[in-house]
Amino acid sequence: MGQAVIRCSGLVKRYKDVVAVAGLDLEVHGGECFGLLGPNGAGKTTTVEMLEGLITPDAGEIEILGLRWAKHERELRRRLGVALQETKLDEKLSVQETVTLFRSLYGGGLPTGDVLDIVQLQEKRKAWVGKLSGGQQQRLAIACARGGQADVLILDEPTTGLDPQSRRQLWGVVAGFRATGGTIVLTTHYMEEAERLCDRIAVVDHGKVIASGTPRELIASLGAEHIVEFALENSPNPLDLAALAALPGVSAARVDADRYMLTVTEVHRAVPELMVELRRRGVALTDLRTHHATLEDLFLSLTGRRLRDA
Repeated sequence: MGQAVIRCSGLVKRYKDVVAVAGLDLEVHGGECFGLLGPNGAGKTTTVEMLEGLITPDAGEIEILGLRWAKHERELRRRLGVALQETKLDEKLSVQETVTLFRSLYGGGLPTGDVLDIVQLQEKRKAWVGKLSGGQQQRLAIACARGGQADVLILDEPTTGLDPQSRRQLWGVVAGFRATGGTIVLTTHYMEEAERLCDRIAVVDHGKVIASGTPRELIASLGAEHIVEFALENSPNPLDLAALAALPGVSAARVDADRYMLTVTEVHRAVPELMVELRRRGVALTDLRTHHATLEDLFLSLTGRRLRDA
């Protein structure tokens, strides 16, 4: 990874009755895809809007590519590309006309044909924007964002609502930009997407970063590699989480709605001991699953919520 191209220190943003961002610090390195994860209301969107120069922080500093919004707005607009969850483009323009228009706003950059090749829209160059599918429109939005050969892309939940094939096509576009040395800040509600694309991730909650690192480092911070998840059959009394956490091979226990989740170091020890404990308490299982620990498990452990549900 290169040197830091985005630095945020002590960011604060207050609204009338809420502190949306409360002293947030971030550092994004050149050439990496940096993921920003957080439940609704965590301050993630407000942070992104401050990075984009759409709103001004009440306190703290933002430096992007060694530049600051207060002094270098024009230069930052030229070198920063932004694609939102949904971008409204003129439906009566063709794909080629749309990219050409955005290139003119940046004063140069890659030729329109090259940009369309990158986002796999060359065959649609004469089609009206309004006739594109959702995935094609999102790829066009990224083409517009990087039409001026941006150094940094900020992508705010770009694959929300897309089908799996369109999502993977967009992943290819993102990976291609990163391969050229570009830097990406990505927000997403899809943990698989974050694990697949992001070199490093910051989890934001209540306006602060509560965990950061590579996906592997964050998952390892759970203290175990496996999750045992189970549900009970009509049990009137909840199980004692402390007793579950004390079982051999178990490092932590939590409950999410009507499902129990054990973070375990040794599945072959934990599952038999769990069965003995359930038999002793006279309760029966309706479901039992095991899987390798994921970012979703980390997020649930840190915030008490699943990212999609949050």
